Amino acid sequence: MNHIIISEFFMTQLGGIDAYVFPMKVKDLLPIYYVAVRGRDNIEGAVQRVLNKRRIGSIKSFILEGNMFFNSFILNWTDKNYPLTAENGSLKIPRVSSAAQVIDGQHRLEGLKQAVEEKREIGEQAVTVVLVQNLTTSDAARIFLNINTEQKPVPNSLVYDLFGEVRSKDYYIVRAKDLATKLHVDPESPYYQCIKMPGAAQGVGKVDLSTVVNALKQFTTDSGVFAEYHIDDFELQYRIICNYFHVIKHYYEEEGLWLKASNPFMGNSGCYAAIEFLCKDLIPKCAEKKSFEKKTIQNLLPLDEAGLLDRDDLKNKQGKEQRSVVYQYLKSALLKDVPTQDEYKF
Repeated sequence: MNHIIISEFFMTQLGGIDAYVFPMKVKDLLPIYYVAVRGRDNIEGAVQRVLNKRRIGSIKSFILEGNMFFNSFILNWTDKNYPLTAENGSLKIPRVSSAAQVIDGQHRLEGLKQAVEEKREIGEQAVTVVLVQNLTTSDAARIFLNINTEQKPVPNSLVYDLFGEVRSKDYYIVRAKDLATKLHVDPESPYYQCIKMPGAAQGVGKVDLSTVVNALKQFTTDSGVFAEYHIDDFELQYRIICNYFHVIKHYYEEEGLWLKASNPFMGNSGCYAAIEFLCKDLIPKCAEKKSFEKKTIQNLLPLDEAGLLDRDDLKNKQGKEQRSVVYQYLKSALLKDVPTQDEYKF
């Protein structure tokens, strides 16, 4: 077995876990790592979130501009057939493909991989690695949460994805609030900076945070639509919501109306009704097709065929009536896909 020989390393304990710390060339690191995504990969240590392509592209550009990382990469060696060995003052790492599971640094590693494909000499540079061996999922989650809660913020409901048994009785409200908050702070969101957050200056935001949370929370319970279709991961739930609103935005943006006051989806009633329609009607349809991609949603919702709903269509109506108008508008677009009576077989 061919090995990567690390002559400069030290061994320590971090939170009671044995770890090797050392510099390593990028070209040696890239072939041996892999990413285990929680909710997708049924293996020990799977705690990572789904990769964000935009973030990877940004990291790749950062590296190609001549930068390198000073913070460490944390990996878990999982190949029990070829274990790590330390002897004669050297750490021997078997050259085994996909044997080191990423605990922290997955986006940086993917960015490095793409940068090396364009500029091979980057592979000769060194990064700092913290390497542990055969972690349980619990230990991997503890390290991941330590990094992502103590050092940088992540949604509170991430804890529920990692440790379902510690959920509080109002976990579904926490999840709804985290989803709503990400819609506001994510630059890729159709509602970026459009949700009125607590403490925001008057006039900032178009849809109340409480409206989005109240619309979502009935669907984030154990009996809600996400659980019904086994979509439990926070990032996947967010992606569905984001893709859906991107489709609606597409139609309104073509007319230059998305951020205008005439757009009913930039108001409380329209946004609430849109979320209700998504969860009651659209998610089951997408689940049948096994796709929540924008293209699938756009095919199911040809809003341009019937004309766009305007805020004037909600005039002289109360909140519930307004929500009903928006809901029926979306549902009528979805029902265009339903066969006529003559097309059914009896």
